[in-house]
Amino acid sequence: MTIDITGLPPERIVFEPSPLAELGVALHALSEPGHHPGLHGWATATAAALKPDLADRLHEANFLWTTTFSDIFLPYAGIRGGDGRTGATLGEELDMLDRLDDDRFVAAALEFTCSAQYATGGPARPERALELAANRGPKPLDFTRRLLADPAGVRAWLRRLFEDCDQAFFADTWRRVAPGLAADARHKTELLRRKGLPETLRAVSPAVTLGFSEDGARQCVEVDKLADGRTTAVDPDVGAGVSFLPSSFGWPHLMVLHAPGWRPVVHYPVGAPELPSPASVELLQLRMEALAHPLRMRLCRQLARAAYTTGELADTHGITPPEVSRHLAVLKRAALVTTRRRGRYVLHQLDVAAVARIGSDFLETVLR
Repeated sequence: MTIDITGLPPERIVFEPSPLAELGVALHALSEPGHHPGLHGWATATAAALKPDLADRLHEANFLWTTTFSDIFLPYAGIRGGDGRTGATLGEELDMLDRLDDDRFVAAALEFTCSAQYATGGPARPERALELAANRGPKPLDFTRRLLADPAGVRAWLRRLFEDCDQAFFADTWRRVAPGLAADARHKTELLRRKGLPETLRAVSPAVTLGFSEDGARQCVEVDKLADGRTTAVDPDVGAGVSFLPSSFGWPHLMVLHAPGWRPVVHYPVGAPELPSPASVELLQLRMEALAHPLRMRLCRQLARAAYTTGELADTHGITPPEVSRHLAVLKRAALVTTRRRGRYVLHQLDVAAVARIGSDFLETVLR
């Protein structure tokens, strides 16, 4: 994911919390507790305390925060002529949601059916939206029909739903997490002022870096995700700016709003577990491909037990030393094998810690 920031003034790079965005990821954690093992206690207690009517309504609309994370939770980024700043309260941000024009509201609410069109910004054809919604079940289909027939009615229904969530559990949750999110936003703002953007982005996430376009002409914020997308923070029709929103409930998700005609937003987790060396998408792919070969798997089995020379591996597996070297080169590129010299011999051994990380790396990467 890339965000073009060429010529963007530093003061247009904003760090601030958003109660509506945090409500969205809290609802996601409530619906998908398997994504958030650290929140099982909160999710279990919150779900158990929900009144049946509210639980039913949340189930009716949960594809807005499970199948995709809908941009309706980031309305300030889509208001035409707005400044892109978040609100101080949930009520303020729900007022911003009311200010989204119907076309933008409907398109954002239909992301769960038409995600393939997200990067184009084009409106979804009603018949196609209904067809894709039907594939997901009767509740999404009913919601889509209502949305297409009566956007204002659905908008009011969603506002009431979010207000009821606030009364039921989110107001208390927000009081608890908001001070930490505000502190993180202040820290990142001060870090940006003192140390500059590259170091600030590293503090946001190891998956967020400062880079350049392929031709070297444009400076970009790059987010390492298992998806492709491009947007700009310097569109004169939208207004210059990019927002970074800290989230207490977000880990392991790192989300980027990159819809055309919307200001870009990076929604990043704070308080994430400390990872020894978070894997990039490229490294994870190299590791998965390296271990997909049956002979390399057998080599790994032997190298997990002790260090061996190329000749010893060749003798064990009945192949030539050059063949062993080619397979070892693949494993080394994937950072799965270490080498050390003992006299005139070079010994190879499996990096067991790196292999042990693959399962969690895979999950964190596909959820990022």
